[in-house]
Amino acid sequence: MAFMGSESTSSSSSSTVFGFKYDVFLSFRGSDTRKTFTDHFYAALNQKGIFTFRDDEKLERGTFIAPELLRAIEESRFAVVIISQDYASSSWCLIELAKIVECMEKERLIILPIFHYIDPSDVRNLGKTFGEVFAKHEERDKDNIEEVHKWKAALTKVAKIAGWDLRDKNAFISKDN
Repeated sequence: MAFMGSESTSSSSSSTVFGFKYDVFLSFRGSDTRKTFTDHFYAALNQKGIFTFRDDEKLERGTFIAPELLRAIEESRFAVVIISQDYASSSWCLIELAKIVECMEKERLIILPIFHYIDPSDVRNLGKTFGEVFAKHEERDKDNIEEVHKWKAALTKVAKIAGWDLRDKNAFISKDN
């Protein structure tokens, strides 16, 4: 990841010039990674001057969460999707992910997946718990099955993008470190 290993020239003002409010939108399952990996990653991005949207930092109190988050996705240059073991069990994460993929397909967003101690092929192939989770979504959301299929397609599409596998100890080591 280019912006992790060298000083970034990015700033909130440079993002705005190009029509982006944020450099990065972070998508993650809070209960899995918020107090561990995501907090450290977010701090590293900020330290490099990379203007990052994270749900608990940028939301104004009293606003509806859905419109604010979906707008933040549209206003971002990159989406870093931290796919963890329970990411797909959250309907909210999957709604967010579908919007991220929609923006990517409009060529307005670049997706950078991080596989948080899971096998990327399990995500791509909906193996292990990922298949079970989607079976539960399909059972629970029978009246909204098209949305569930959209979520599934979004997750498998993102899992096919080259990303970082945190099981690899050198996943974020750069030449500059």
